[in-house]
Amino acid sequence: MSKAPVPRPGILDIAIYVSGANQVGATTTLKQLSSNEGALGPSPAAVAALRDMAGEMHRYPDGGSTALREALAKKHGLDASRIVCGAGSDELIALLLKSYAGPGDEVLYSQHGFLMYPIGAKTVGATPVAAPETALRTDVDAMLAAVTPRTRVVFVANPNNPTGSYLPPDEIARLHAGLPAETLLIIDAAYAEYAEGRNDYTAGIELVEAHPNVVMLRTFSKIYALAALRLGWAYCSAPVADVLNRVRGPFNVSLSAQIAGLAAVQDGDFLARSRAHNEAWLPWLTEKLAGLGLAVAPSAGNFVLVRFPETPGKTAPEAWDYLAQRGVLIRKMASYGLPHSLRISVGPEEELQEAVRLLTEFLAA
Repeated sequence: MSKAPVPRPGILDIAIYVSGANQVGATTTLKQLSSNEGALGPSPAAVAALRDMAGEMHRYPDGGSTALREALAKKHGLDASRIVCGAGSDELIALLLKSYAGPGDEVLYSQHGFLMYPIGAKTVGATPVAAPETALRTDVDAMLAAVTPRTRVVFVANPNNPTGSYLPPDEIARLHAGLPAETLLIIDAAYAEYAEGRNDYTAGIELVEAHPNVVMLRTFSKIYALAALRLGWAYCSAPVADVLNRVRGPFNVSLSAQIAGLAAVQDGDFLARSRAHNEAWLPWLTEKLAGLGLAVAPSAGNFVLVRFPETPGKTAPEAWDYLAQRGVLIRKMASYGLPHSLRISVGPEEELQEAVRLLTEFLAA
């Protein structure tokens, strides 16, 4: 038998990304609090728009996602020509790394940052470098201390998944000020809509406007609840936008994603209801879990990171098994270097109530 083709060095060293457990294909209905999906489901306007386009599936989409970019620009007060849409922010992360990093380069991120940063770095042959965090929060001093002449890309998830912590604008600006001009700072603001009500948070638009080496990433997978359609966008300087448009596929965003995304952006009532749901149930969940004696990290997202005891019978893996066997899925955190923690999404009220009931039962057993 002939041998299979050999991949480029380093590819087989990549650990495959494992998403939160889901109920696709399950024979019973599960309560899914594992993937930080929108608690209210998609906007009714987006659902209607998607249904209306079903007869157009034979058409190629607009390669430039023009209508969607213009709607995003209007909503956020941006220059539409500097917005680039992608098949989820995952694709944009991959394209940015493909464009600005390679063998011999380093990609810097915080210790408990999104796993796609180191995976993406290894995919292009670059070396991922994790800077230590302080109290589950990106440490700007530690990040700057880790910068070397080989640092080409720096990622900051703000707010960060899975810790829920965030950096205020002055700290993000301080990080940027300490970077070489040729280093690209990528602010991954996937959870920005949940944090924007805080007076010490911004998504990074002002830094993008002021500096050519800053990119802000956003997604439709969280508060807009369009995770299945894979849609994200980047706001960047004109030179970076030009690069992304050169390396992306000509039809990288499907017609269904563009149409549903456009409807979702224009549905302000749905966005307000989704934010209000999170503002009500995030503190409720935090309080209930803390009341069980669990350590809950403060969160600016739509999830909480919960540390469990190391006492046999009370551990995080055992808690996960207990809930999963009873139809509630939450997120294991060992792959993030947090083996004693679990992440719980702020889902629908009844699912949160059931998760807390089961955890109460588990800890009392």
